[in-house]
Amino acid sequence: MEIDLLRNYPRTNRDTKARGETKTEEVRQIARQFGQAFFDGDRQYGYGGFYYNSRFWQPVIPDFKRHFSLTSDSCVLDVGCAKGFMLHDMREAIPGIDVRGVDISDYAVANAKEEVREWIQQACATHLPFNDNAFDVVISINTVHNLEQAECAIALQEIMRVSKGKAFITVDAYRNEDEKARMLEWNLTAKTIMHVDEWKAFFNDVGYTGDYYWFMP
Repeated sequence: MEIDLLRNYPRTNRDTKARGETKTEEVRQIARQFGQAFFDGDRQYGYGGFYYNSRFWQPVIPDFKRHFSLTSDSCVLDVGCAKGFMLHDMREAIPGIDVRGVDISDYAVANAKEEVREWIQQACATHLPFNDNAFDVVISINTVHNLEQAECAIALQEIMRVSKGKAFITVDAYRNEDEKARMLEWNLTAKTIMHVDEWKAFFNDVGYTGDYYWFMP
């Protein structure tokens, strides 16, 4: 179902026009390496410093917990977990929960938050290194759209394969031409950006039956 489980994630005012004016193909290529420059380098390449702050994920975890009925017996995978900040806050909010994370970035894994580093590994969303039905819930925030559409389809199928049927993803999307223009100005890394109706048809075509919502700058 379409549901905004990130409704309590703090919103940021984004100057999309400024990014659109300074973004070059070289900048995009550097950002898509998902290395030090993307996470902790100059702002033009990505986050401009990716540091833990409890104000981001702590307000979100209760919605995850309620929606998926998470308990200390649950097992959750975060695909595209970066430095593991969400996993850390989930463990804080739900003591005893089993969490795992994967990220394409060797840099993010090496610099993951110390408390959860042992449960994070490098992997691509198209080849999740887990057995079928291994997780009660799989979450993937702003990740699968960084793949070409064919690979994006595989990643969504992988998410469903390793889950027991419950999942939540967010992807870059738009509902009208103004939102599309802002998205194209802002986007650094996504290779698959579609209208929300195209995404819904795509989910149906590839067999993704989890929950979903949109990222729009």
